[in-house]
Amino acid sequence: MKKLSILAALAASPAMAATGPFLSLSNTNFIVTLSFLLFMGILLYAKVPGRILGMLDKRSVQIRTELEEARALREEARTILASYDRKQKEVQEQAARIVASARDEAQAAAEQAKADLRASIARRVAAAEDQIASAEAGAVRAIREQAVSVAVAAAADLLSRQMTPAAASASIDESIKEVEARFH
Repeated sequence: MKKLSILAALAASPAMAATGPFLSLSNTNFIVTLSFLLFMGILLYAKVPGRILGMLDKRSVQIRTELEEARALREEARTILASYDRKQKEVQEQAARIVASARDEAQAAAEQAKADLRASIARRVAAAEDQIASAEAGAVRAIREQAVSVAVAAAADLLSRQMTPAAASASIDESIKEVEARFH
């Protein structure tokens, strides 16, 4: 079956459609075949297949070179990417260290501020206690002075009522003698 279909395809070809002897110049199939063989001979004489193969070889070398360059660029890009990834990790680690350091410093500053505040409050409390003690001492002193004034006034009033002019004169004379005795 397969052979029969190949034979039918060859029988239906345009070469079989031409009439007359095949090697005649009036046969178009012969002229086309002869022209084709002549054209192929000219191409072979002009070394066109070699030139085409040379151009194809150049193109394949150029493509191979471009592929090598692309591979080299890809490797370089991978290296740069890896370098940037390492740098990014280092920067992230450094940022984490800076944040931790800042957090520690902030805690230390807060603790120092608390200690300073406690010391300030203690100083103010001590100053207030000193002022209270001073005010108490001043009040006690004022009360004593007032009590002494009142006692002196009461004694003077009592003595003035009980004292006669003769007894006052004798008391003054006695006080003068006592002062003289103390100064000499």
